[in-house]
Amino acid sequence: MDRLAKRQLVGTAGLVGVVAIATTLLTPERVVAQMLHLADHPVYLAGVIVGLYLIRPFFAWPTMPLSAFVGFVLGVKYGFPVALMGALVTCLIPYRFALRAGEQGGMFGWLGDSGRRIIEVTGEMRGVLAARLSPVPADPVSYGAGFARVSPRSFAVGTFLGEIPWVAVEVTAGASLRSLTLTGLTIDALPHVLLFSAALAVLVLAGPAYRHVNAPNSS
Repeated sequence: MDRLAKRQLVGTAGLVGVVAIATTLLTPERVVAQMLHLADHPVYLAGVIVGLYLIRPFFAWPTMPLSAFVGFVLGVKYGFPVALMGALVTCLIPYRFALRAGEQGGMFGWLGDSGRRIIEVTGEMRGVLAARLSPVPADPVSYGAGFARVSPRSFAVGTFLGEIPWVAVEVTAGASLRSLTLTGLTIDALPHVLLFSAALAVLVLAGPAYRHVNAPNSS
């Protein structure tokens, strides 16, 4: 098994283990009380949020729980911009690593080759945007963009725009858990977000793909 797959497996298993231990040792009421207590102390809360987004790539944790946590403690109004910036920052870490690492073999090499093929057809920003809109885990997209030598500007803009629908539903789901209501956009809307993001990804790629297929030298 290659390094990236191992990291994803170990990171997910570790997160599941932490959640399992927490739910075993602490009651849900106590967990909620601790998060609400943290929300009342902005300085400590800011440190926790920044720390979680910075260490996330090293454990290959998914970004969704972090956005939901931010939504829970900050609500939608403040949680959405914070989580969106957090998603951008946490994705920049593996991107910068891949950008500096250069050519790699195994899964990393495959990600780089795939990223380059996509970028050749779609362009840098459009390719990153479509990848972010699709239900692909954040880290493979970041590594692929870095190994494909996508420019920092194209990566940042594509990631920022592509993460908007995902962060919106995740933050709102977290805020809904706090208010214990099902009004507005909640986790029940996830299938709709999947369809919406997939449709946007298709639209983003449609024009370049059509031009590539119909180019004079494509045959």
